[in-house]
Amino acid sequence: MTSTYQPSLLDLMAGPASEPGEAVQSLTGHLTRHQLTAGAWVDVLPGWLHGSDAVFETLLGIDWRAERRRMYDDVVDVPRLLRWFGPREPLPHPALTAAKAELNRHYADELGEDFVTAGMCLYRDGRDSVAWHGDTIGRSATEDTMVAIVSFGSPRNLLLRPRAGGHETLRFPLGHGDLIVMGGSCQRTWEHAVPKTAKPVGPRVSVQFRPHGVA
Repeated sequence: MTSTYQPSLLDLMAGPASEPGEAVQSLTGHLTRHQLTAGAWVDVLPGWLHGSDAVFETLLGIDWRAERRRMYDDVVDVPRLLRWFGPREPLPHPALTAAKAELNRHYADELGEDFVTAGMCLYRDGRDSVAWHGDTIGRSATEDTMVAIVSFGSPRNLLLRPRAGGHETLRFPLGHGDLIVMGGSCQRTWEHAVPKTAKPVGPRVSVQFRPHGVA
């Protein structure tokens, strides 16, 4: 697959990271937390992962899988490609291993456990999307938890809205190497989506780190 994204300006300025650990900076003191309603929050850090161009090219070449799901009386194609890495499966790039380690270090006290899995989505162009949902299959249906997302490739909007309504939809434009962490009650009291767009956009990969039992 040939990517048509714009390379990260931060990557071009900083050059390639010589060691995997240099790809990520400490999260302490750099995140911006947005308090939502009903005990939900999101942390945001643009341009967190350096060397993201190399990570993106590696991710484009992994064994992506197309899935089909039943919707009402029909079976339809999922409008994105998917790949899931379990707790014991090596991640496809050492920078992602370093990213997971820093997430575990920073959120150890607040989360009380590690991020152990990595679900990945490939949005091939603006026609690929994910509908409104919360990650409520598993423990997050009843417990506060976290899902950390690192974005690679062409920027796409992540939208959030409260399930109870009454508030305007929030928009977080996620670009190359950006991090967003959804925490507290976010998965069961808010919904999120990546809508389709008619604008000409290149491919984007979303890497979602989750604790055990959160899907």
